[in-house]
Amino acid sequence: MTRSRVAILRTSPATVRRDYHRLMNLAGYQDVLARDADTALKVNISWHFFFPGCSTTPWQLDGVIQAMKTDGYDPSLIHACHNRTVVIDAHLGETENKHLPVVEAHGLRNIHLYEGDEPWIHIRDAVGDLADKFLCLNEVYPDGFMIPRRFIGENIVHLPTVKTHVFTTTTGAMKNAFGGLLNERRHWTHPVIHETLVDLLMIQKRIHRGVFAVMDGTFAGDGPGPRCMVPYAKNVILAGADQVAIDAVAAKLMGFDPMSIKFIRLAHDLGLGCGDPREIEIVGDEDAASENWHFAGPFKKMTFASRMQHHIYWGPLRKPIEWSLKTVLAPWAYIASVLYHDSFWYPLNADRNMKQVLESPWGRLFQNWEHLAPTADGFPDVGASPAVAPRLGRRALGQSVGILGTCIKEAPEFASRRRHADRAH
Repeated sequence: MTRSRVAILRTSPATVRRDYHRLMNLAGYQDVLARDADTALKVNISWHFFFPGCSTTPWQLDGVIQAMKTDGYDPSLIHACHNRTVVIDAHLGETENKHLPVVEAHGLRNIHLYEGDEPWIHIRDAVGDLADKFLCLNEVYPDGFMIPRRFIGENIVHLPTVKTHVFTTTTGAMKNAFGGLLNERRHWTHPVIHETLVDLLMIQKRIHRGVFAVMDGTFAGDGPGPRCMVPYAKNVILAGADQVAIDAVAAKLMGFDPMSIKFIRLAHDLGLGCGDPREIEIVGDEDAASENWHFAGPFKKMTFASRMQHHIYWGPLRKPIEWSLKTVLAPWAYIASVLYHDSFWYPLNADRNMKQVLESPWGRLFQNWEHLAPTADGFPDVGASPAVAPRLGRRALGQSVGILGTCIKEAPEFASRRRHADRAH
């Protein structure tokens, strides 16, 4: 049996474009992604505000697109792909995280799965009897659920970052599918999140022509992620076709035992990928893969919000409160999340947490991104301007008010009532 392969390279702004190209080919992406199929680049936006380590970096997105174009992939068959959640504004996120300028510079389509006339298809129509093998999704959604029809027959390239997560210990390639495949009621799966990620990997293997992941660790996040983290500049990038293996290698880098993380172990035991680092072939900078960053993890210094989430989904508040998240009362949770993260935590803490990494070359690259002229290799000059977060203090607080309004307006519980009212008239 062929061993799962994960490529890892050390990189720098001056060589990041060349390194992403080499990385993807080391991982054998051209053997995985069909040239005659549409390819969705599944951008990760874990926060609409910029926070290092939290979301796809612009050089990650640029490096992947540039590599595919260099290798002869037709740009007209490549598109950026975004989801929407009730607490994350993807349109704001693709602007604040500087994804949109990259997509526009390369002339790609930019698709938001929840908008326009994007069709969705029932899961049973998409995967047939594979649904009988799901670990949990049939219980979470007794009537089934819808997935984007455009995913059927497409390649998908996941663009996660190396970071921790208060629900799953780490988050990466497997978790990145969570936002694209499930609808706005994906929070119903939180009590069984590990099993959900395994079910989603089953679905991906059935519907996509090719599945590949390119993970950015130039910034990496520790602590109560995927937001509110302590970011570090770690200067590594990873790629692989085995979604379980790349998550396992990233977890090991952060200092965790991959096989002790439930979603990795479940997927490994079901033969969906390799979660045991001893059985994974490392190519590229092999010594980089042996590093241990000794991350503290997501559970030692949890935020108030993450502690409450744990109480609601797995603790003493589950019986009295968790039921409300499946009713018209659910928007209370969305409002609470926006108020805590966007109106309170980010304005008060982001500047202090980001300061050190924003002073790194990667921070300056982000700050000056729109004004830099790349070479074929990368960005030899990252600019001298001091790196600052684009929205802090009052600016972030003011923006959070608008996000709160959108959150309430677009809450699926309210939107469905509007649709019923419109049909009635």
